[in-house]
Amino acid sequence: MKEASCSNDKKLIVFDMDSTIIDAEGIVELARANGAGDYVEQVTIRTMNGELNFENALKERVKLIGGLPEKAAKEVAENVPLMTGAEKLITELKSMGYRTALVSAGFTIIADLIGRKLGMDHVCANELVIQDGRATGEVRGPLTKQNSKKEVLENICKLENIDPRDCIAVGDGSNDLCWVGVVGTFIAFNAKPVVKRAADVVVEGKDLGSLIPIVKQEEDKRHAKRTAR
Repeated sequence: MKEASCSNDKKLIVFDMDSTIIDAEGIVELARANGAGDYVEQVTIRTMNGELNFENALKERVKLIGGLPEKAAKEVAENVPLMTGAEKLITELKSMGYRTALVSAGFTIIADLIGRKLGMDHVCANELVIQDGRATGEVRGPLTKQNSKKEVLENICKLENIDPRDCIAVGDGSNDLCWVGVVGTFIAFNAKPVVKRAADVVVEGKDLGSLIPIVKQEEDKRHAKRTAR
């Protein structure tokens, strides 16, 4: 991919996927289809609260998806609900000139579908390993560690030729905290307490449309800074 030309007007907003762009935790829904949903849900809650080692918890949960038929996994992906207001928000962001990215420690089998549905410019997620038509219980990809999202965001910024400080990031779980202090504005959306405490902006409720006035306010701040230079 070619690097974009430099522009002070370039804007990027980066989203977590699970419980942010979609109204579900993808790994929980996949585990539920494999009979292990309740346990994986509890581990996921604790992980997103920052109580467990992210990498170890991810591997443990993915093992419980082992044996799930690929067809069943695809059915789960096709039925994952978008968060209320997701389409409205993305449409508005595009009209404002924003580039959009979906960065998830979840799986490409869901993230790629959601990215296409919303017209995201970038999608980055892990791969649920499939062999002989079934999940092996393994995961691979660029987002398997606690702070992986920071590196991925910085790589997207390089591709877009934009300073991370000119970005907005939106997330809800402990592995999104690596964006704090890197981006210009970190928004905690319907987030865990540990994330709310660190965020620049906290949005309660489950309607992504409520981010529109916040983003517009950030735009006004950016414009004021450029004018003052």
